[in-house]
Amino acid sequence: MKVGLFIPCYMDALEPEVGISTLKLLERFNVDVTYPFDQTCCGQPMTNTGCHKEAAETEKLFVKNFAEFDYIVMPSGSCTNQVRHHFDAIDQTKEVQHVRKNTYDLVEFLHDILKVDAFPWATFSHKIAIHYNCNALRGLRHASMSERREPFFSKPKDLLSKVKGIEFVELERPDECCGFGGTFSVFEEGVSAKMGQDKVMDQHRSGAEYVISADSSCLMHQKGCAMRMGVNLKYAHIAQILNGDLS
Repeated sequence: MKVGLFIPCYMDALEPEVGISTLKLLERFNVDVTYPFDQTCCGQPMTNTGCHKEAAETEKLFVKNFAEFDYIVMPSGSCTNQVRHHFDAIDQTKEVQHVRKNTYDLVEFLHDILKVDAFPWATFSHKIAIHYNCNALRGLRHASMSERREPFFSKPKDLLSKVKGIEFVELERPDECCGFGGTFSVFEEGVSAKMGQDKVMDQHRSGAEYVISADSSCLMHQKGCAMRMGVNLKYAHIAQILNGDLS
């Protein structure tokens, strides 16, 4: 199994430690991982703002970098959703279809492909709340959605439940958007900030010590809101917990 590792551009710039945790975690399961050094962005910022044609060259480069791999894995539900469901600015060649079909978020890859049943090296003795990125929740089906009134399931929670010491706390509105939304947080700054503040207060009321998510983008937004509000909460990517980096 040959895996190409994609690290989102914002993560590469602001939270490279999450990318390192992801690589180390995959290597624990004897996955043959390669990091193509020519990678840049998945094109999501352009697509989010309606600039679909402008995303074409970025999409072409992504396919060029990752077409040779059996799987493409990335620690980001939103970027995965972009590749799988919105790579429409380029001709749908066999290579493009292969990349779209075989791109997985880290949670999906561990849960659905590798079917990991233990993380014996990891402990995390804290109360945690889980944040579900909207793209990961509704695009990738990381977890059940309240608007569907369906039986509960959660892939992130299933993985985290295999880490010793974790105590889960529940949010009042667990699948509500935090307001980041990529470029939305720029052109709707006030709305984005208020949504982030509401999310942080829900997390604070839950009694959580840490908020864990599969998407650093949402966590950076929430962390910024919490710091400005003076709320004592910590935020971490799920890869850091599963790899035991914060034990």
